[in-house]
Amino acid sequence: MHKMQEPSLISTNCKLLYLASADFIVRTAYQMGKTPLLPLFAVGLGANTIFLGFIVSASTLTGMLLKPLFGLLSDRWGRWIWFFIGTLLFSIVPLFYLWVENANQLLILRLFHGTATAIYGPVTVAWVVEQGKEESTIDSNCAERLGWFGMARSSGYILGPLLGAAMLTVFEPEVVFVIIGILSSFSFLPILLLKNRCIPVRTFKSWRLQFKDALRSGFQTAEIWFAGLLEFAVFLGLYSAKAFLPLYALQQNISILWVGLFFTTQELTHILVRPFGGRLSDRKGYLPVISAGLSLAALSLGLIPFATSTQPLLLLAVGFGLAQALIFPSIIALYAQKIDSRHTGAGAGIIGSFKNAGKIAGPIIGGLIIDWHDLSWMLWIMAALLMVWSLGLLLNTFSKKFFIIQW
Repeated sequence: MHKMQEPSLISTNCKLLYLASADFIVRTAYQMGKTPLLPLFAVGLGANTIFLGFIVSASTLTGMLLKPLFGLLSDRWGRWIWFFIGTLLFSIVPLFYLWVENANQLLILRLFHGTATAIYGPVTVAWVVEQGKEESTIDSNCAERLGWFGMARSSGYILGPLLGAAMLTVFEPEVVFVIIGILSSFSFLPILLLKNRCIPVRTFKSWRLQFKDALRSGFQTAEIWFAGLLEFAVFLGLYSAKAFLPLYALQQNISILWVGLFFTTQELTHILVRPFGGRLSDRKGYLPVISAGLSLAALSLGLIPFATSTQPLLLLAVGFGLAQALIFPSIIALYAQKIDSRHTGAGAGIIGSFKNAGKIAGPIIGGLIIDWHDLSWMLWIMAALLMVWSLGLLLNTFSKKFFIIQW
């Protein structure tokens, strides 16, 4: 087992603020380049509708495949070096868009650009998880800490598209990508403030032994697979709704503006409540809180077909945002209690891969269900999946036979 040896001159809260600031900057800049900038840029290069779908989802695919690898590497070499490499990629890669001449080149660049998020995802989560373990053997506020960090990360998903759209009214897409690179470089300051001054102490003898040990730990830690599958299920429902809710709005003669307001309301609620959802799960137990969140998410999705006007639709958006705030901090904290500390990054990477898989599979499976029946059935099936998970967790919580001893 190894432990990152750092001077204790900086408090945990300050270090968390530094990392959250860096993550907020790069995530905001990255989202500026996704919507609406990327689709417009791709169409301008001649991408058709199908190829546009591949371009938009390329970086998510990269994350799904590479997150476990970068998590594993950060377990061996330490977190900070990967913060630095990820920040470097976020800052430099946007400049390469200046030389993109066709849609094929754009697809390749998007796959490479996704490497930055594949690094930041598991490495930052592993670092946040480890902060509570540095000070005591019992981590009593892991979910709350993840909630505050997630609040900063998710804020970029709202601010980024707004900034990107505003800049498109003034600049050409290529210029906006340059601005994105420059903005991302500001995250070097908080990252440099986090730099370790002592060399990490490790006992891994070889790559082969570390890989075998991480693989064994992963397969033997049921919480990793539970947390990963749960994130997959939630993002399956969320991204299927994101993909096809505009169609529902057209069917109900609801302005597309209200669809945008639905997702803005949902994400704002998620961001504002997330730290308190984490605190609640630290106090009351992860499983009951996750179960409550899943039930609320299921109800919010399942009732969308009955929302024929804007007010009920926004109320359901608030419900789904509250559900996310209860679920996501608790899932990672749940896994963090059982994972071997030598493999925190690899475990976070596996869970991140499941999350990305849900993002990719949601629109595909949702589309197949709609083709089979209709949009309402798609939402009801996704809601039923979440409700089954919720009831299963609730039964295990009350029977006290589940693998997490945290009530």
